[in-house]
Amino acid sequence: MKKQSEKKASNGKRLIILGFVTIGILFLIYGRYQDPELLTPSAIDSIQRIAFGFYITLVASLGAIAFGMYQYHKDKVEKKEKDLSTIIAITTWNAKSRKIFAVTFICYGIFFSLVSGTLVYQPEVNFAIHYGATIPSGFIAPCCDGPGYMPKIIVYLTEHVGLQIIPINLMLQIIVSYLVGLNASIVINAYTISKKGRGVSTIGAAAGLFIACPTCAGTFLSVFVGTASGIALSIALAQMQTFFIAVSIPVLLTTPYIMAKKLRSSDGSCKVNPTK
Repeated sequence: MKKQSEKKASNGKRLIILGFVTIGILFLIYGRYQDPELLTPSAIDSIQRIAFGFYITLVASLGAIAFGMYQYHKDKVEKKEKDLSTIIAITTWNAKSRKIFAVTFICYGIFFSLVSGTLVYQPEVNFAIHYGATIPSGFIAPCCDGPGYMPKIIVYLTEHVGLQIIPINLMLQIIVSYLVGLNASIVINAYTISKKGRGVSTIGAAAGLFIACPTCAGTFLSVFVGTASGIALSIALAQMQTFFIAVSIPVLLTTPYIMAKKLRSSDGSCKVNPTK
């Protein structure tokens, strides 16, 4: 039984690594087709097919990562060891945590898509008139931009609402939304325990929740400061969006381990019941 459990965890890790490595290679390979000089009439159809293959492989890789993480997570819960990764897994395995994760993942994903320009709303622009677009319609733009930015998927949903899916933004959206959901589920469990007086700092839980939404920092400050300087800071933060997202990933990866220490009992076990 133990060997079978270890095999599941190992397979989960392999799938996660394989998925990320495949995506990295995919971005590098497709970047070789971004020379405008290669975009001859005879090459357009070939590059278009490669673009379709790019997204098929990307979706398959993301599926492998998701399944691998599920296997690894489940294995940690079943083994009930006393390391921090197991405490994180147990804390986020119960029904309440899953609901919190799902709601946060979806809501933050929508918020991120608006901030990053994936979901486009332009009330002053009519896509049918300005771009000659058929409503609804969509296509893949195979060329030409830097690695990770092509191929783009352009979708016109209505005259004023559309989607612009850029591979690197899609990856950031999924990764950050996942980490925000994970942090939120851990923080709310920590906050619940803190109210029961079981040794978790309420301030630490609130700080973790604030860290979980670094993109909200400018809005938060402008609302509570309510001054021109606060608004200017909000604008400056919006302009540095990519930097904040890049910084947020290691922070969001670290925070669950910090909170897991707070959720560890004196005997090393988790304070949260995985079935409730």
